[in-house]
Amino acid sequence: MWWRRESFRIATGAAFRLRQRNVVAMIVARRVRHITKDLRMNALESQLAYPVGDAIPPLGTVTAVAPGLRWLRMPLPFALDHINLWLLDDEIDGRAGWSLIDCGAATEATRAAWEQLIDGAMAGRPLLRVLATHCHPDHVGLSGWLCERFDAPFWTSAAEFAFARMMAAALPGVDGPSAIPHFQRHGLVDAGMLEQMASRKNYYPSLVPAVPSSYTRLQDGQEVRIGGVAWRVITGFGHSPEHVSLYSAARNVLVSGDMVLPRISTNVSVFAVEPEGNPLQLFLDSLGKFADLPDDVLVLPSHGKPFRGLHTRIAQLHAHHAARLDEVRAACVTPQSAVDIVPIMFRRQLDAHQLSFALGEALAHLHTLWYQGHLRRVTGADGVIRFQRA
Repeated sequence: MWWRRESFRIATGAAFRLRQRNVVAMIVARRVRHITKDLRMNALESQLAYPVGDAIPPLGTVTAVAPGLRWLRMPLPFALDHINLWLLDDEIDGRAGWSLIDCGAATEATRAAWEQLIDGAMAGRPLLRVLATHCHPDHVGLSGWLCERFDAPFWTSAAEFAFARMMAAALPGVDGPSAIPHFQRHGLVDAGMLEQMASRKNYYPSLVPAVPSSYTRLQDGQEVRIGGVAWRVITGFGHSPEHVSLYSAARNVLVSGDMVLPRISTNVSVFAVEPEGNPLQLFLDSLGKFADLPDDVLVLPSHGKPFRGLHTRIAQLHAHHAARLDEVRAACVTPQSAVDIVPIMFRRQLDAHQLSFALGEALAHLHTLWYQGHLRRVTGADGVIRFQRA
């Protein structure tokens, strides 16, 4: 058998600032289980099928999930404690080896697991190429290390390559400190929280110390042959700039990356580098690009377990975001900033890192409603942007 958000009335002057400090204090009181996404588990998970059951490959080992395709897991230093990577049998110019999809973050634990794999499960065969679904640290963290070690080319989309290079270099606009004025415009005034966020300027470079200096471009609709098997590139937007998923009709397998996850909904945020963005609409529209895939396709997600029921899960994601949009619109009967929306969408307590993503996601939902004409946007005398029903 072959086998991821749930108001407070706006006041002004000293009363407003006191109330907002109380809101932030509530948000940051304790850590929770997920640093980037709402970890309320999918209540409709029983509608999905898990062909491998509860079997998970132990660290440093692989598990076959389809012919010529192996599943491995790498640890992450977060509450979301793992990422799934995929090794595919390959041969290029008569040289037998592996193609790898995603890399893991640059941590000592991940490097150690890779050493174990290289010495064992990879059976002495080299990496012939490294493909990345997108630019986030858990996906490209060790791309430079692996590509250099095996003299392997790096394959990804143009936007993901560019953003990975920019963030690894901590360029202005995509570095930690650039987020501060962005969050201030959207209601964050707590000095301690802002200081904590500013201190994260080395977050991405610490997990992605090097990105290869060149790449092979992956584009939507492109066919990539790996081990003689054709894989179609399906790009998606909203979660990252130009996310790459790969679909093989011959294997009936979809490597979905972070676009479709079985238990949690992927983070969709408005960030400082694109402050007028509408990423939630981009994400929802991108899900439509999977419409022609069979419902029994084996989905290989970056987090969670391989599953079947792609279209059921996509319908669940649409319903989830529709419910969040309804909640946000209802709250905006009075003017609301993104900070005010966070406790509505995330009914749990968040730390500084989690709050940065929660703010981005709250703003993404506000922006979708704003672009749809359901909300209007006003900048107050305090410089804070608020949204209210149109």
